Amino acid sequence: MKIGDLAKAANTPVETIRYYEREQLLPAPARTEGNYRIYDDEHAQRLGFIRRCRSLDMTLDEIRSLLRFRDAPGEDCGEVNQLLDDHIGHVAARIRELKTLEKQLKALRQQCCGAESARNCGILQELDTAAPAAEPFGQHAGHVHGSLHSASAKRSA
Repeated sequence: MKIGDLAKAANTPVETIRYYEREQLLPAPARTEGNYRIYDDEHAQRLGFIRRCRSLDMTLDEIRSLLRFRDAPGEDCGEVNQLLDDHIGHVAARIRELKTLEKQLKALRQQCCGAESARNCGILQELDTAAPAAEPFGQHAGHVHGSLHSASAKRSA
């Protein structure tokens, strides 16, 4: 199947598939004489695996590790268990940080209880006068889990 067919079958943007190839998560497909990529069922299955991992908010490095074990089914899966335990810890830390962020936002919201002129808005005044924090939440708590997903392909990946 061509890349567009794979993209439709996996409900994944074509650019994301190309990104996974560049990141060596998906093996390079065979090419036709016209240089079109030709994917097989293993590509589709592997892409499904990657997408499932991404839906669980796993990083590309975590997915690489899991793929190494998937590709070596005779290996002991102790490291897979450890990887998942570590990931659960990252998620728990992010949840704690997000709860703290929610409390801060709710407290900020209490600074303005009605529609006023922007000049009298308590939220804007509080944001203007509050001492800048040391960015405890990175970019929306993403720093806890490792590198942030800045590229749009990483986001949609």
